[in-house]
Amino acid sequence: MKVKGAHIVVVMVVAMLIAACANIGSPDGGPFDETPPVIVRTSPQFMATNVSTRKVVLEFDENIRIDNAVEKVVVSPPQIEAPEITASGHRITVELIDSLKPQTTYTIDFADAIEDNNEGNPMGDYAFIFSTADSIDTMQVSGYVLDASNLEPIKGIMVGLYVHDSLDYIPAADSSFTSMPFERISRTDSRGHFVIKGLARKQYKLYALQDQDQSFSFSQKSEMIGYTDNLFVPYCKPDLRPDTVWHDSIHYDSIVMRPYTHFFPDDITLLAFNPPTSERYFLKAERPNLRQFTLYFTSKADTLPVIEGLNFDATDAFVIWANATNDTVTYWLRDSLVYNLDTLSISLQFSGTDTLGQLTLITDTLDLVSKISRERQAQLLQREYDEWLKEYRDRQKSERRRVKAESRRDAKRDNNDESETSIDSLDAETALLLSDSIPPMPEDFLEVMFSGTTLDPDANPQFKIDVPVVVLDTSRIHFYQMSDSLLLPRPYIIRQVNNLPGSYYFFAEWEPDSVYEISVDTSAFVSLYGKRNEAFTQTIRVRGENTYGYIRIGIDYRERGPFVVQLINTADKPVKTVYTSDNVAEFFYVQPGTYYLRLFVDQNDNRQWDPGDLDYGMQPEPLYYFPGALTVRAGWDLSQDWNPLAAPIYRQKPEKITKQKPDKEKTIKNRNAEREKNKRK
Repeated sequence: MKVKGAHIVVVMVVAMLIAACANIGSPDGGPFDETPPVIVRTSPQFMATNVSTRKVVLEFDENIRIDNAVEKVVVSPPQIEAPEITASGHRITVELIDSLKPQTTYTIDFADAIEDNNEGNPMGDYAFIFSTADSIDTMQVSGYVLDASNLEPIKGIMVGLYVHDSLDYIPAADSSFTSMPFERISRTDSRGHFVIKGLARKQYKLYALQDQDQSFSFSQKSEMIGYTDNLFVPYCKPDLRPDTVWHDSIHYDSIVMRPYTHFFPDDITLLAFNPPTSERYFLKAERPNLRQFTLYFTSKADTLPVIEGLNFDATDAFVIWANATNDTVTYWLRDSLVYNLDTLSISLQFSGTDTLGQLTLITDTLDLVSKISRERQAQLLQREYDEWLKEYRDRQKSERRRVKAESRRDAKRDNNDESETSIDSLDAETALLLSDSIPPMPEDFLEVMFSGTTLDPDANPQFKIDVPVVVLDTSRIHFYQMSDSLLLPRPYIIRQVNNLPGSYYFFAEWEPDSVYEISVDTSAFVSLYGKRNEAFTQTIRVRGENTYGYIRIGIDYRERGPFVVQLINTADKPVKTVYTSDNVAEFFYVQPGTYYLRLFVDQNDNRQWDPGDLDYGMQPEPLYYFPGALTVRAGWDLSQDWNPLAAPIYRQKPEKITKQKPDKEKTIKNRNAEREKNKRK
């Protein structure tokens, strides 16, 4: 009897355990955890003073994890030796390797990196603060870092500052920026936004730095930088902000205004740029083939290098192609006796930077070896000839078989004996194929590329040739307007494109809704090496006026131009550019579509946007975006006034053409509400 009772008890216990286990594992188990992690204790205490330990421990009410600690967690003042940050169970541990600075407030800014381990519920922005002094510096500043050339938010760039006790203006080229680590730092998020915390009520100067070597100072000329022109002092005042009280994940009860401390300045905008490379060095030389070589330098120069031939006479030996800044210079060799040398020895004199950082004349000796030797070039030409000869003989055999087969068919039709076809009765090409003669290879013509078969009335097509041209015979280029079946001659001008060697604009007066023809005879273009172009004809169609719209932009700026105003497409690329100095920009012949506007103030009147220069305290040329889109319709005129200063610069660039999109904000997943919703279906 006792055994049986004990057996019943065991069975009941097992049944209860099975039921409990089944309940835990069922799809309709307990509610999901939607509560963010909560800190239950810290060591040292939050906002503690007179701290001497370099180990910080945060304990939470549940298991937690850190999302991307290397990118998101920022310790300020900056640590030369990276701190060790670990998350295990309910605990986060931060061990500072650097010695603590006296009389300093420390911040460990986790941003939104802390979340619970099971559901990924974010804790929200959090920064732990302590001080080695007997007080805490509680001020903070915030703002944005944008790419000065296109106002794109820059994600992950470092923002740092220095204290300046003097009331005097501090020039941009402050020696602290190039010789000392930042005193406090932050890093921008995906919106380009930054917040620097733990500041005293002192004067500061602010910089942005793409710190490639983690030195926390501007130590490499290739690093992207930005800086403020003025000093600032942080301050704060009480303020109110709206807070939404939610009924559930979809409906809200009310919006209440809650008090908070508002820190200023909160809209500092740093325009970052890549500084112009002031140091000039010879970078490399390339000789891809026998006839040309190219010299590369690290930065621009006002003059071309001077070359002396050591194993040839360099007097008038080259046709020189240089870009606008003279940092890439290509030399085409004129004389075959020179370019057939596999190695050219030259003495090169150029403007370069010496050990003191000053520009001076530097002389170097180079041996330029062609990647394709004279022997290899001959082999390639022979291979080309052999391939052509094989192809020609195959054509001979095929043509002979064809003619013989036709002769048989003709003889059978006429009831005649088979006879050989008379060569005299054939065309010249067929007769040559039937003979045993081998003609010379066909002429290798100069390639002339032509762009612009369909034009806007205010555009001009281009010829492009990738070797120097020594003959441009305009008498062999004919230009006509097509009217019904007639070709009416029209005037034109051909001009080489500035800073684009080998490119030629074809200027003409283009009538809308018209068709033109360019006829180019053989030998209109002859290259330095004797190649001539093959004759060709190109048809050009000009769109009709009724297919376009017109835009007039009135610029309301604090001063007159000159301005460069650009109509840009949805890919943020210029479609049309207007240079104006009277605060009005007109765009003619605009194809229907959606466009945006960008302008920059051309302060040095060179018609191109220029970055800043830290050494001279020059900011980048001011650049602005119209904050909305312009819709252009065929046959419509559009007039738009624009004050580039009406909106803060960090809010100007339209989101649709901003490539750096904000990261998705971390939120609680509301899985309980989703499950309840699914139950009701």
